[in-house]
Amino acid sequence: MGRNKLYVLLSSACAAGYIWLMLIYHRNVTLSLEPGVCMFKRVTGVPCPSCGSTRSVLSILNGDIFGAILWNPIGIIIVFILLVFPFWIIYDVLFRKDTLYRFYNRSELFLRRNWIAIPAILLVLLNWIWNILKGL
Repeated sequence: MGRNKLYVLLSSACAAGYIWLMLIYHRNVTLSLEPGVCMFKRVTGVPCPSCGSTRSVLSILNGDIFGAILWNPIGIIIVFILLVFPFWIIYDVLFRKDTLYRFYNRSELFLRRNWIAIPAILLVLLNWIWNILKGL
């Protein structure tokens, strides 16, 4: 993937994430076990590995880190991306750099190594099992 395409994709994803959080946060959605918007869960009745991520991010916004981990640890990664990537993209664009693009390429190569990819996949599967067991 090229630099510009990556930056547009990440910028769009971050913008969509912020818009989603504003809509959810201003609707005063409670952090309950009410069915969410997960299409996978609606079709199968089984939560996906990322179910609970929105509630996790909302927990972080409310200062409840432990609650965020209980909802879904992926929420912490999402918050990090939403906080860091927009500034990183702006930095690269303003100073005509490609630091985020180089980081992306190095990360992709790193994650393709079996000794990293297999444990990462296992962690996602364990998170999925945990989501199912806690009845998300």
